[in-house]
Amino acid sequence: KVLSHIDSILQSPRAPPSIFRPSKGPVQNYIKENGQGCGFEHLPLTIEMWADQLIALKDLHRSLRKLSLELLPWNTKHLQDNRESIRVEDLQLIVDAILEELEHKEKNSQTQSLQTLSAIVSHFQKLFDVNSLNGVYPRMNEVYTKLGEMTNAMRNLHELLELDSSAPPTVVVDTVGKLCDIINKNVTEQVQQLLGTQDIHSIINKLEEHESFFPPFQALIQDLLCLLEISNMDDILPAVQNLK
Repeated sequence: KVLSHIDSILQSPRAPPSIFRPSKGPVQNYIKENGQGCGFEHLPLTIEMWADQLIALKDLHRSLRKLSLELLPWNTKHLQDNRESIRVEDLQLIVDAILEELEHKEKNSQTQSLQTLSAIVSHFQKLFDVNSLNGVYPRMNEVYTKLGEMTNAMRNLHELLELDSSAPPTVVVDTVGKLCDIINKNVTEQVQQLLGTQDIHSIINKLEEHESFFPPFQALIQDLLCLLEISNMDDILPAVQNLK
């Protein structure tokens, strides 16, 4: 009866085809009542292999539970079953839940990435007054070129003003302003020395006197040049002396 029961199980369509192996020798075979070889000599080894696989199945289930707790700490529905026997279906449920969550995360990540990129492009358009998407790349190139020019200019100013390369632009501007003040002060002092006065009102008077004197003097010189038929002002005095 046991052999008949085993035989019916092994001949089931669900049984692996490699379980039943017909015997090749009359000595090694178990004999059924009808005298035919049963072919179950290798079955103990197969059962031992199955037992090892069932133990490994428990270890795999334990590992998948740990992985699921790491990836899906909020989803413990399929982790509450502490049955002694583990089925392949139990493992498949855990794997399916992990795959579903990963696909959901990947989809959300792609959607968020597209939204982020769209927001970046819109912000660039607002900052640099770009009306269409076609104008984004040209304006990017323009901004890059201008940035390079300003960077080179700031680097040259740092070197000319003997400033540290880490000095901010405000320091550069302040230094240039101080230099301009010094230059303007020197120019004012030179003008004061040239005109022989230290008072700004006196400078204004001197300029007014020059403005009132110079035009008549220039007209007189032009008349003398015409009368004496000469073209150089240095020749006026020798020409007048010759007239004497």
